[in-house]
Amino acid sequence: MTQHNLPPALNNIVESSQTPDAIFSALLPAVGNFLQSDRCFLYLHNPQANLGRVAFCWIRTPDVPTVYNKEWAAQPPTVTDEDPMFAAALRAEPSIFVEDVETAEPQVLNREFEQKNFGHRALIHAHIRQDGQLWGILQPCIFGHPRIWTEYERGVINNLVEKITPIAVDYVKSSFD
Repeated sequence: MTQHNLPPALNNIVESSQTPDAIFSALLPAVGNFLQSDRCFLYLHNPQANLGRVAFCWIRTPDVPTVYNKEWAAQPPTVTDEDPMFAAALRAEPSIFVEDVETAEPQVLNREFEQKNFGHRALIHAHIRQDGQLWGILQPCIFGHPRIWTEYERGVINNLVEKITPIAVDYVKSSFD
């Protein structure tokens, strides 16, 4: 896949010398606007402690449900059975671009699980991984209708994930110091 340069709005945030909190707080609305998504959240994961939390969430309008966890928590033991995308992320597989939750193959996602827990119709499950370990998932999504993710958008998201990985790893590690 071609490496796509980040649009200036995203690049300026990622290249800033702000704190990880400030970077992620600014980045989610910028990603949401770039993709014209309804919600964008960042799940962070500590692979050593197997704890995670949705630390940042942006929504376009108040009718879109927020996903957020104040505290770090263990994933339910059944999560890899119920959520094939999370299982793929833990295996450090490439990011997943779902154009329609309703028609996606069951080996890609569990439609019932997605509808019950997230409610979106199209999403990107962008895996933030380093050294074969999951450190986070960036998840922009669309409600109410399918969405075709262009080659350009896929390239930008993959490039963005590569650039934010060290920031996410530092954020997670500093949360447990």
